[in-house]
Amino acid sequence: MTDLKNLADAVFRPRAIALLGATPDQKKNNSRAQRVLKKNGYKGQIVPINPGRAEIMGDTAYPDIRAAPGPIDHAFIMVPAAAVPDAIAGCVEKGVKVATIYSAGFAEIGAEGRAMQEAFTETARKGGLRLIGPNCLGLVNVTDGVPITNNAAVEAEEIKAGSIGVASQSGSMMGALLSRAMARGHRFSKLVSVGNECDVGVGEVAQLLVEDEATRCVLLFMETLRDADKLAAAAARAHQLGKPIIAYKLGRSDLGRRIAVSHTGAMVGADELAATFFRENGILRVETLDALVEAPRLVLGRSTPKGRRVSIITGTGGGAAMIVDRLGLYGDEVVGPTPAMQERLGAQGIHLSDSPLIDLPMGGGAGQYTSVLKEMIASDGNDAVVAVLGSTARLRPTQVNENILDIYDGSKPIAVFCAPQADEALRICDEADVAGFRTPESCADALHAFLNWRAPVPRGVGAPDALAKASALLKAAPASTLDESEAVAVFEALGIEGSGARIVNSPDEALGMEGPVAVKILSPDILHKTDAGLVKLGVVGEAAIRDAVAAMLARAKEHFPEARIRGVLVAPMHKGLAEVILGFRRDPEVGPIVMLGMGGVLAELRKSFCVRLAPVTVETAAEMIAELPELRMLTGFRNLPLGDVAALAKAIHAISLLAVTDGPTVQEAEINPLFIRHQGQGVVAVDGLISL
Repeated sequence: MTDLKNLADAVFRPRAIALLGATPDQKKNNSRAQRVLKKNGYKGQIVPINPGRAEIMGDTAYPDIRAAPGPIDHAFIMVPAAAVPDAIAGCVEKGVKVATIYSAGFAEIGAEGRAMQEAFTETARKGGLRLIGPNCLGLVNVTDGVPITNNAAVEAEEIKAGSIGVASQSGSMMGALLSRAMARGHRFSKLVSVGNECDVGVGEVAQLLVEDEATRCVLLFMETLRDADKLAAAAARAHQLGKPIIAYKLGRSDLGRRIAVSHTGAMVGADELAATFFRENGILRVETLDALVEAPRLVLGRSTPKGRRVSIITGTGGGAAMIVDRLGLYGDEVVGPTPAMQERLGAQGIHLSDSPLIDLPMGGGAGQYTSVLKEMIASDGNDAVVAVLGSTARLRPTQVNENILDIYDGSKPIAVFCAPQADEALRICDEADVAGFRTPESCADALHAFLNWRAPVPRGVGAPDALAKASALLKAAPASTLDESEAVAVFEALGIEGSGARIVNSPDEALGMEGPVAVKILSPDILHKTDAGLVKLGVVGEAAIRDAVAAMLARAKEHFPEARIRGVLVAPMHKGLAEVILGFRRDPEVGPIVMLGMGGVLAELRKSFCVRLAPVTVETAAEMIAELPELRMLTGFRNLPLGDVAALAKAIHAISLLAVTDGPTVQEAEINPLFIRHQGQGVVAVDGLISL
């Protein structure tokens, strides 16, 4: 915590700020940083750095940061890209704590720029200098009046201090978010543009914002995840402190996952992983920029909901129907009035049907709308309420007070959607700190994020003995890709039953085998053996087994002359009620994941799977099983035989522990198929791979 506090002081509350590349030319962007510091009444020392000037805007200028007097906490670097490495070296020599790099022309332009960025980052790291950027617009501490930025929006707008913190990987979008949110009356505590994140990233900024006393809610504008561990830590701390984190993430492309060697890598896309990361870490995710702007008032001061039920009241059916339709696509539940609610309102002469959308007739009057809304807010039959207003919200904006705000007690989240363009009605909502929405899409988006908000999911813990055995096998692996026998041995060490296969290197070693058996080539270099014709199932009789072994060795040598062949696996044939694919992967963005999907040769054709961050508990594994509709048949569906889903949950937990084994890092692992047998008979790993 001390390190975070020191970093926060240097980032947000520096006593002296050096402006490298400062200029007196008011037409140049580089002059803006000094102007906005003065405009906002910064009380510390401003130190312009310009080799051609002795004074800039009334502040003494210096030719180089090394020549500047006294300690400097924060440097804002605006020099050309080629001059940045020397500027970083100068900051290190001067003992600067943090440098924010406005300059661009690094990793975002290609390999040459990336090499330069990595070089000066290493210089900073060795010198104890923390870096924000490069290619960023800087930051603004609104609470204390410390803008360190060239952002035009900061100069153009009067930013009022409030409780919302922002971290953005896009500098221009930070300005867009700022202007949109301020138009809706939002007030900010701190805003940070992180750019290329060569050092300090969104996750670490989120940690600073969560610990900031002035910040009650954190908004993230993201294109990718570069420091997932720190963002997860920030989210856990935010949950403890009751500070919601709301994220909007671009980048749904699966580019970069094409090199995956397992079905898991091919099946699970970038967006599924991002959604899993946010959900399991207690971060609300929205799909639209408008929802990112409008959602804070919906969730501020709230805890995670108990359910996913929303009630909707409207006097204009079409406007509400658009919200209902979108919530239905999201899978959220729109609920109608409870019987008790119908009875109480019926006594008042207000008769409601069982329809999930409460659509009051036009001309019913504010009294009827208010009476129903009171009951909806008090009801234990929903977790949030939507109040939709029609054209009167534009013609007579104060209707929002009469119908909604005057009776709203704040006990439950409420979203107000005005079907017409009703800026004044929304302004009234904003001033009352009630969530108002301009579009049905943003309203449904924010509601969905809230209704699916959950506490951070606990990570699984493994038995020390099992982890030690598995780790020892991984350390002893002769190559970076384990063959099936080696991989299954690791799975067995973690508690997953193997197929009982034997390795034979010649037909003579198959003497005495009668079958039925599966005969498979054993090689770490041949991953999809069935496609290569190197698997034969249901072989019966010693002669047939020996012939299969001979043919398998010959075919492998002919078609894969460069592959390492360890022999042939001869395994007893196994049967099950169902087969699944069980995978583990260390994703470059979100970290370790575990995936459960329908298995066998159809794994890539039938995209039925679910994914979690690893390691998982057995309880979380059971949730995964319940998500796959095909596995319902194992739980007593229509009197079908019961499968051993408890053993499957333990197997999911077991493979997920590869996230915490010692020794070589497991990049990917997979069991395909894993047979699920009758209840009480367990599961069995028939084929597997591990890549280190």
